[in-house]
Amino acid sequence: MLRRFSVNFTVFSMLLDGVMVVTSLISMSYLRIVMNRLPFIAYLPANIQYPTYLYFIFPVIWVIVLATFSIYDGKKFFRIVDELSTLTIASFIASISQAGVLYLTYRDFSRALFLMYIFVSFFLCVTWRLISRLTFRLRKETLNFSRNLLMVGIGAELHKLENLIGKNLSDALSEIIVFDLKKVPEFETETPQGCPKSIASVRSLISRYQITDVVIAFPRGDSDWIEAISTNLEDLSLGVWVALDFHDLSLSDARVENITGFPLLDLRAPALDDYSRIIKRFFDIFLGSLLFIISFPVMIITGIIILIIDGAPVFFTQDRVGENGKPFKMVKFRTMIRNAEKLHSQVEHIDENGDIIHKFQNDPRVTHSGRILRRLSLDELPQLINVLKGEMSLVGPRPELPYLVKNYKHWQRRRLTVPPGMTGWWQIHGRSDRMMHLHTEDDIYYIDNYSIWLDLRILIRTAWVILLGKGAY
Repeated sequence: MLRRFSVNFTVFSMLLDGVMVVTSLISMSYLRIVMNRLPFIAYLPANIQYPTYLYFIFPVIWVIVLATFSIYDGKKFFRIVDELSTLTIASFIASISQAGVLYLTYRDFSRALFLMYIFVSFFLCVTWRLISRLTFRLRKETLNFSRNLLMVGIGAELHKLENLIGKNLSDALSEIIVFDLKKVPEFETETPQGCPKSIASVRSLISRYQITDVVIAFPRGDSDWIEAISTNLEDLSLGVWVALDFHDLSLSDARVENITGFPLLDLRAPALDDYSRIIKRFFDIFLGSLLFIISFPVMIITGIIILIIDGAPVFFTQDRVGENGKPFKMVKFRTMIRNAEKLHSQVEHIDENGDIIHKFQNDPRVTHSGRILRRLSLDELPQLINVLKGEMSLVGPRPELPYLVKNYKHWQRRRLTVPPGMTGWWQIHGRSDRMMHLHTEDDIYYIDNYSIWLDLRILIRTAWVILLGKGAY
């Protein structure tokens, strides 16, 4: 029996992708002949023969490109939306590569056949993955890594890590144990140089639960504890990991400038250099204009529906904070009752951690048509106007409400160093299920890892997230 996270399943996946490609090529070759009856399709002889080597080169190219994108690494793409978005990009690159082979070897290949073959190959690869995931979900034992995880630390960093792993990897681990060292009576009096009780408690848990991996999570300033715990576990056969303190990311892109021979640390260095900013703006104008033209009929229909069901106004404008703290008016389709902003104090609340929660499911201010628009993210389409005006980007941190920005900590303000976006790293990892001002680290990750390819990847993944209806309300 194949197990999902096994070498055998990886080999099986590569072979199955190859079979899907060959199956698509053969079946579409026959279908292309049938399509001779269509008036807009050029006639193709029924006895045409394509070079045999194409039936070997095409699946090999397809599998190699997918492997380059690590699509066969099941642990890397545990979430379905991650796998499908990466598969989309990889399939596109594989298609270009195969078109290049045809250009250099066999230019008489039917263009209609090639497009049909690419589409069906991609469809088959998506379909078998969806079926396999459903099968593995029914066979719950195959979702198990047979790994037991111990998270040890103190304070907010430990609980932040607990929530993150609990949401994303809880089904992939046999056991997850969370141990706050403050539960050890002697912890307050112990020091990293002398902590026998704390270390003994950690080792006891490792033995009791047969722990295979330990994740250490301490806040900034407690690096001595990280060293003490990791050093005292060196004799044990297990993996030891350290969770980064996201607060330190506020200085992750600080740069040293030499001014008149004196080195200075620039804490306000721009996140995007001039070249990256030009490329990003060109990307926004080109793709934003194309999306605006394509979506314009949808926006007209959406506006009419809102006008008929909920009445005027159709649009909703709101003050948001953009790049470098510059305010602007963000435009959306109205999805709430009139004067909804005046009622936000009645629905806004403070959670147990003291954080402001201003968006939640079953918000009484949202209209019936608004719930549908939010689920499909159609209410966001007018923001293409903000993109074309240069106030926003297609991809970036979401523009935050001014009163929330006023409460930002120093490290959180780093998310304001790039243009805000219609979608971003935060949205594709939770959408409305996660408040953006409570997950600024996602935006900082995007800033520190920015590339135009990351923007493209996020846009494709956003499309899959919307199609799968993940977390929007």
